[in-house]
Amino acid sequence: MSDYVQKALAIVKAKNPHEPEFQQAVQEVFETLEPALERHPEYRTAKILERLVEPERIVIFRVPWMDDQGEIQINRGYRIQMNSAIGPYKGGLRFHPSVTLSILKFLAFEQVFKNSLTTLPLGGGKGGSDFDPKGKSENEVMRFCQSFMTELYRHIGADIDVPAGDIGVGTREIGYLFGQYKRLTKEFTGVLTGKGLNWGGSLVRPEATGFGVVYFAEEMLKTKNISIEGKKVAVSGFGNVAWGAVTKANQLGAKVVTLSGPDGYIFDPDGVSGEKIDFMLAMRASARDEVKPYADKFKVQYFPNKKPWEVKVDVALPCATQNELDEKDARELVKNGCSCVVEGANMPTTLEGVKVFLDSKILYAPGKASNAGGVATSGLEMTQNSMRLPWPREEVDARLRGIMQNIHRTCRETAERYGAPGNYVVGANIAGFLKVANAMLEQGLV
Repeated sequence: MSDYVQKALAIVKAKNPHEPEFQQAVQEVFETLEPALERHPEYRTAKILERLVEPERIVIFRVPWMDDQGEIQINRGYRIQMNSAIGPYKGGLRFHPSVTLSILKFLAFEQVFKNSLTTLPLGGGKGGSDFDPKGKSENEVMRFCQSFMTELYRHIGADIDVPAGDIGVGTREIGYLFGQYKRLTKEFTGVLTGKGLNWGGSLVRPEATGFGVVYFAEEMLKTKNISIEGKKVAVSGFGNVAWGAVTKANQLGAKVVTLSGPDGYIFDPDGVSGEKIDFMLAMRASARDEVKPYADKFKVQYFPNKKPWEVKVDVALPCATQNELDEKDARELVKNGCSCVVEGANMPTTLEGVKVFLDSKILYAPGKASNAGGVATSGLEMTQNSMRLPWPREEVDARLRGIMQNIHRTCRETAERYGAPGNYVVGANIAGFLKVANAMLEQGLV
């Protein structure tokens, strides 16, 4: 790394000493930007790197709510408005006990580049709370969401900041949040995405991230003249992203043989298809964060406290959570002949794992490129809201596929142009960075 990049990274670590996820995300991007910084000394003069890592705004607030026993509970709410150089802040809300400032800052930072790659006019943001909707009653979830929005509504708007769902925030939570926003503002606007189909939501949005991951994998394999049809696929997780990925993989003729949860993973040699995909939705709705019920119902192997990356597959799609695939897992995948790893979650591979994939020269796509289908379809939902006109499923899916093909092409061409042919990490990071950096330059010192 150049002295400039090293100093910029040292500043990040000094200013954010207790934020390992944020440091990791910044380091992963900074290490790949050298070629762009060499060609564009104006970025250094304008201190673009130093400005990129400082959120434009962080809102932290208390969220008091009453449980069904009449006891007052207190959670912490966040909204990270990271960068609005190319459009209003856009990014999900995550409700999970693991939520910290570090995790949300890493997600917001990644979102800036991901949104840039979609070619849609979207800035980057992220938010959420350490509230856990699992085990809560409908009324408790509603009261929490209403309290959360009572503060958040001051900071968002259809042309300011448009949150969406994420882990722990589905259509139910978006509905309660939207209802409270409407009550407080007296406006029916597209201020949230992931809405119900009856009140401004978009078809394909729940499946979009997983669909996009598989479309991206399909394009990557095409560069080697390989079809995704007939390929054996390992998927982690069983939530929205995994569900979408399994659905689209089946439609394109691939066979998904694993799913996973915090409790372990299942191996289904016949493939996760048909009613088994429907059962994924039932598992998700049960509020039990376990994959074992799948093994019990369909009489397949279950491996407690293990990860699916030991299974011999052609394609791996990590769709669960950050840092779920480490160096050891990466080496196991490569040793077993996996030729394509496409991230469905945000930063699911550790820096050491990424290095293994890059050194082995297999096809590897970072999440900021390959899982951009979700936010891309959120952007399409915003467009439909502005037009007051819903699109049919086929049109949304076709637009999504076109966006993922365009992201893939941009990553390939940018990597080639900056001396790293076939390196999707370099291609995605530099392509996303250039658009944002140039917009920041053109808008002055903001």
